[in-house]
Amino acid sequence: MKTGRPKKPLTLTFDERGQLESLAASRSLPHCLVRRAQIVLLSAQGMTNKAIAHRLGVSAPTVGTWRSRYLEHGIQGLHDELRPGRPRTISDEQIAVLIRKTLKTTPTNATHWCVRSAAGETGISKSTVQRIWKAFGLQPHRQRHFKLSTDPFFVEKVRDIVGLYLNPPDNAMVLCVDEKSQIQALDRTQPMLPIGLGYAEGVTHDYVRHGTTTLFAALNIATGRIIGTCKHRHRHQEFLQFLRQIDTNAPDELDVHLIIDNYATHKHAKVRRWLAARPRFHVHFTPTYASWINQVETWFNVITQRAIRRGTFTSVKQLVQKIHEFVEQYNKNSRPFVWVATADSIFQKLARLCQGISGT
Repeated sequence: MKTGRPKKPLTLTFDERGQLESLAASRSLPHCLVRRAQIVLLSAQGMTNKAIAHRLGVSAPTVGTWRSRYLEHGIQGLHDELRPGRPRTISDEQIAVLIRKTLKTTPTNATHWCVRSAAGETGISKSTVQRIWKAFGLQPHRQRHFKLSTDPFFVEKVRDIVGLYLNPPDNAMVLCVDEKSQIQALDRTQPMLPIGLGYAEGVTHDYVRHGTTTLFAALNIATGRIIGTCKHRHRHQEFLQFLRQIDTNAPDELDVHLIIDNYATHKHAKVRRWLAARPRFHVHFTPTYASWINQVETWFNVITQRAIRRGTFTSVKQLVQKIHEFVEQYNKNSRPFVWVATADSIFQKLARLCQGISGT
């Protein structure tokens, strides 16, 4: 009985087997390289090319090709060889000139470079400029906003508030408190066009204002639940009313830690007297220009995106009703925001930002 041309035996050393098993089990390497390592491992076990092909879903000639490549070149032979193609037309020096020009200069008639202006200035095609910018992560058309805190006690306040987030005290509630003021009840001047197959919802670019309201909110960092109410104004009188609401909702046996910003209303003399008369209330002020550290600001973004920004309201009463309905539904399935940044990681990020500013 003919069994075909005898194959050269394939044996693996301990190190080779370890490297191949690592390749075969990888989930990040290209699938073709993983499959080739599997072919070699099965061949080393004595399996025929036809059996390996059936098991891995490839052709028998493919198995024979990579078996032979491994015998001839080892693990290096499993990688693809360089394929012929058109040589590069853009030199490294041209790329460096484009990058320097993008980073260090601005066009004479504009505030930033665009693909067309950079291509015209450097003599490189627009598509090549776009690919180079993408490869180096350059986005001259975009900006990021920032504001460094000038609070002299910035470090102490950050450590205090982050400590509450990462290691909240026992027998206490930690509430992030703030108000979202000047929420406008906007109505469109013409009826909306509903969303349909192939086109987005349509609204007029202009609108009619029907008044404003202010949302006072307190976020419980342990449960994610919201204590919220709407007021016509945001003076210290309204803030005191909201504090009384918090006092009513907080269990009597728990201390209450309030994280609030430096708005003058929060530091009014009557507010201070009210807090001083209730020892279970502890106030933690955020650093100036550092509202990002107050978690309720994240929730304000949630309600803005999901209930306010795209809403159409014919009156302030309708707007307030929508806000209260959203808070009620949100609390039914509330989840706390996960805070992972440590105080040291925040300081390191700010240090990098300060170094970048100093470099300019």
